Amino acid sequence: MEMVLEFLRDVLSQPALLIGIMSCIGLIALKRPFHKVMTGTLKPILGYLMLAAGAGVIVNNLDPLGKMIEHGFHITGVVPNNEAIVAVAQKVLGVETMSILVVGLLMNLCIARFTKFKYVFLTGHHSLFMACLMSAVLGTAGLSGMELILVGGFLMGAWSAISPAIGQSYTSKVTDGDEIAIGHFGSLGYYLSAWVAQYVGKAEDSTEDIEIPEKWGFLRDSTLSTALTMIVFYLIAAIAAGSEFVSTLSGDMSPYLYAVMSAMNFAVGVTIVYSGVRMILGDLIPAFQGIATKIIPNAIPAVDCAVFFTYAPTAVVLGFISSFIGGIIGMLILGAVGGVLIIPGLVPHFFCGATAGIYGNATGGRRGAAVGAFLNGLAITFLPALALPVLGQLGFQNTTFGDADFAVMGLVLGHAFEWIGMAGIYGIVAIAALVLIIPNFIKTKGKVINYVEEE
Repeated sequence: MEMVLEFLRDVLSQPALLIGIMSCIGLIALKRPFHKVMTGTLKPILGYLMLAAGAGVIVNNLDPLGKMIEHGFHITGVVPNNEAIVAVAQKVLGVETMSILVVGLLMNLCIARFTKFKYVFLTGHHSLFMACLMSAVLGTAGLSGMELILVGGFLMGAWSAISPAIGQSYTSKVTDGDEIAIGHFGSLGYYLSAWVAQYVGKAEDSTEDIEIPEKWGFLRDSTLSTALTMIVFYLIAAIAAGSEFVSTLSGDMSPYLYAVMSAMNFAVGVTIVYSGVRMILGDLIPAFQGIATKIIPNAIPAVDCAVFFTYAPTAVVLGFISSFIGGIIGMLILGAVGGVLIIPGLVPHFFCGATAGIYGNATGGRRGAAVGAFLNGLAITFLPALALPVLGQLGFQNTTFGDADFAVMGLVLGHAFEWIGMAGIYGIVAIAALVLIIPNFIKTKGKVINYVEEE
């Protein structure tokens, strides 16, 4: 049984395979010929693998930048990292996490089929992270065995359907009506960014419409502008860290040349992500019409945050920088009040900060992108700090989750149990069930919560 669960975990935690399976099902439902089913299945898989490869290049080149910043500016503390905490949790709650993952994904499909929350969550690795959070927090609350799996699976499946719905009106502005939703558990930070941005800026002042003199026209190329921005970042960090320390990272290469090459590799990673996204969207959305018409009526795919990068490439860079600045200021505030130092993790600040910038730009233009992403940076600094005690009871004191939704879910469940015991956990289950069921019995603007199909 454990081997079967491990195999299912491996398949279901691979977003590329999830997207490919969904595309295949959709194309079969549309009765497409075999060659179109094959190409329509493989292209989204290959596109996501390309996206993942680009993300890998980004992460690998952010790692030395983070080390240079920590050494150069003498910073020590906790670095939020989803992968690290999942690795620790797997040693303690491996079977529970895998079981919650399977139940949660099935629950998400059932919710999409039978309620007005038609969002099918396709970001498998984030589903795995959420399953891990559920097993940790609910296990601390005293749940075990089948009770833990069913409660955790339901809550994971429910949030997988509810979280895309909360901000779908903002997502539609980002995509200009493309039939996709955000399937990423940093969503609350993105919605906060979009909500605040509308009060500080104007959507028509988009980051993508910034007027650049002709001699600086090359900056409109997102690869070049990203490379130049990151070269400045890397060189500042390398100078602060000193050539002796950077040499421990660069091997035989000149320390400052290493910094420049890492910055350019980072830009290449971003470009690979863009190419993968285009391949995914080119085949996934048409294939998903089969699911939306034949299997889960009106279904909407909820996809990874990087899929949205192509909608506002300039906002990606602005969002990353603004979020990182917010993280630094948040860290200084935590230090001043005697809290645990949350060191800005460059991976969450890049992916979540960039997406927050895109959402802020959609409602508040360039000013909204900067302010919204800055607030996201503060949020993913303070929230993980607050969530540390909840996770610390299982021995995760040295790391924590990096994205907003994980911290919020952990805090809500942890404090509900702390205040009123098991009744608090089941109270949250009841509230989630009511949120999902009640719209079925009342008139809403469309067949899908918060999504109105264009005429």
